Amino acid sequence: MLTIGQLAAYAGVTVRAVRHYHQVGLLPEPARDASGYRTYDAAAVVRLIRIRTLAEAGVPLARVQDLLDADADTFAAATAEIDRRLRASIRELQEHRRRIAQLAAGDSLALPDEVVDYLDRLRGLGAPDALVEGERDAWILVAARWPEAMPEMMADKVAQLSDPDTVRLYGLIGRMAEGEDDDEVLHETADLLVTMFERADAEGVLEQQSERFRDDGFVALLDSFAGAHPIVERLRALLSERGWAGWTLVEKR
Repeated sequence: MLTIGQLAAYAGVTVRAVRHYHQVGLLPEPARDASGYRTYDAAAVVRLIRIRTLAEAGVPLARVQDLLDADADTFAAATAEIDRRLRASIRELQEHRRRIAQLAAGDSLALPDEVVDYLDRLRGLGAPDALVEGERDAWILVAARWPEAMPEMMADKVAQLSDPDTVRLYGLIGRMAEGEDDDEVLHETADLLVTMFERADAEGVLEQQSERFRDDGFVALLDSFAGAHPIVERLRALLSERGWAGWTLVEKR
């Protein structure tokens, strides 16, 4: 006959685990001997090993009792269901790892893959971190509001990166974002924006954007977010002088 310590050692568990299995009813408590100690037989060792094996395989303790007493068919069906749930949990954990890896690489958990790709392309053009971070935060807002539209929006943004005027614009804004306080650069940027706005208006792009962003409150939110940067306010003033209003959505006065 075995003491609780010997039972635990033979089954490869701790004494604390044995007592817990007693408490939850998985392992029956034996009668005490004349000295007041519990003693265990070989059947208890076998049952405890089976409990440990099921628990280590990921079976919840609430299901262990059913599996210990199940017939072959019931046992097979129950373990198949547990395996399905474990595989689902593994897939979920793998997705968590993928997203954590994105965070470690400097990307945001709140951004869809299309935006992450666009920001990478923007960095590839030499855009400074301050500019990329501003774009990132703005797209977090847009992606939360219109998640279903992100693939189309990002396809448009990526296509724009092949336009020389867009590349030049990002270069100018990047210079100002890095602290270059030069009225000449500011006016050059405003003039370039007017040229791009006029072309977009002639091609119907501005009208399409107006149709896409049918939420005046959200547009105001984006404008206020961008307007927190003093450069944006100065540019908006210059654009207003040139006959253009707005920022997220622009229109000719």
